[in-house]
Amino acid sequence: MGNLLERVAAINDVVNGFAWGWFAIILLLGTGLICTVITGFFQISHLKHWWGKTIGSVLHKNTRHNKEEGAVSQFQALCTALAATIGTGNIAGVAAAICIGGPGAVFWMWIAAFLGMMTNYSENILGIYFRRKNSENEWSGGAMYYLQDGLGSYKGLKTVGKVLAVFFSIFAILASFGIGNMGQINKITLNIESAFFSNINAPAIQGVSAINWIIGLTLTIIGGFIILGGLQRIASFAERVVPFMAIAYVICSLIILLLHIGSIGAVFAAIFKFAFIPRAVAGGASGSVIKMILDGPVKNGCKRGIFSNEAGLGSSVMVHSNSNVKEPVKQGMWGIFEVFADTIIVCTMTAVVVLTSGYIDLSTGLAAEGLDDATLVAKTFGNTFGKPGEWFVALAVLLFAFTTVMGWSHYGSKAVEYLFGVKGVKIYKVIFVLMMISGAVLTSSLAWDISDTFNGLMMIPNLIGVLSMTPLVVKLTKNYVDRKIKGLEIEPMLSFDPDVQEEHAELVKNGAE
Repeated sequence: MGNLLERVAAINDVVNGFAWGWFAIILLLGTGLICTVITGFFQISHLKHWWGKTIGSVLHKNTRHNKEEGAVSQFQALCTALAATIGTGNIAGVAAAICIGGPGAVFWMWIAAFLGMMTNYSENILGIYFRRKNSENEWSGGAMYYLQDGLGSYKGLKTVGKVLAVFFSIFAILASFGIGNMGQINKITLNIESAFFSNINAPAIQGVSAINWIIGLTLTIIGGFIILGGLQRIASFAERVVPFMAIAYVICSLIILLLHIGSIGAVFAAIFKFAFIPRAVAGGASGSVIKMILDGPVKNGCKRGIFSNEAGLGSSVMVHSNSNVKEPVKQGMWGIFEVFADTIIVCTMTAVVVLTSGYIDLSTGLAAEGLDDATLVAKTFGNTFGKPGEWFVALAVLLFAFTTVMGWSHYGSKAVEYLFGVKGVKIYKVIFVLMMISGAVLTSSLAWDISDTFNGLMMIPNLIGVLSMTPLVVKLTKNYVDRKIKGLEIEPMLSFDPDVQEEHAELVKNGAE
């Protein structure tokens, strides 16, 4: 059995190295660059417009409220997507990237996010354009549909599009159980136990502490109530929790930054310096220096940005497609803001807090010897706020990770729906909820490593779909800009389905959006 597991781990390492190695980084950044260029650097050239149409419109009743059956509001779609992307990676993951890749990793995290904005934008407009109503009158969209009906519409590629859609759905389902469920619950359990119950010698049940069982059972009951209530309940939960947890985390981070205001200049100097200069180079050929830069700040920063906002994986588009929005480009702009909020705001807050902690030498870029990057943020908050600071980080991890589970439950259910229909979704949700308690009591890391691989494999068929549909992305963007920004009187492009196109076009013309 041991040899079998070792072989499985070895095979997974090879596949994971492919799925999350330089191939993945180049593919993701390349797609983001292409989507940025073909849309005329939309995230910059139309900054005022997309900002006003997203977070700037959050108080508008059409943005926050929804009356359409089978849909959620634009703000709820954003919060549910952020619920799945803002997770433990925004805290411990950013700290790990800095400890491994140095302060320069933050710069490359920003680059990945800047390009990822337009990847997410493209995914979302394609998701809205190719979505359709299922048998329960709920919107269904995602990479599987623009692979099937987009890529599959090209001559001779119908079967290819269908096969890639099936592969994407399978990878999404498998990833939802691991990274999107048990892995998050495991991290919650470990953090709560460490922060609040480290001094309690609880009895063991089946070799696992009773505390783990209690935490797991509690999370399973709460999660089951939310998940089995459907998307409306998940979206309602996310709408209340995500803004609260993000704002609270940013405020506490800002307090730490203000207390270390004198170090801010040195922090940003180190970020830009070590983005292009390897840490503590003692000599060697220029080739080795370049390799140190690529394998250090570049790789770790880009991977953290990609892991954090999931732009390019095709995950969040499955909930953005449930929005009550009629304009594909409008939901695409929410995708831009999603990446901005997740990486540029939350991850940057974590990064600057870590770099002002004193645990990273800003002159050499090296981390303190024996540093535990998993608890670095908690230590930094503890240094400022005392024990309550560590408790706050533990609670932040709880909320971040738990909402991630809620968001991924929807992603997995949409992938199941594509493969097996809406009846299969009910069975999936029950299994998903029951698997939550497993995350609290299992300790093997192999399951998490394998699910991380499936998470990465999702991106390959998804990006094939996005790249194949770039001409359509250009047309949809130009159509929107001509109508909404330049004021031209032309027919809107809203859906591949003629019936939906006609219905939505009439609503848009009558000012319903």
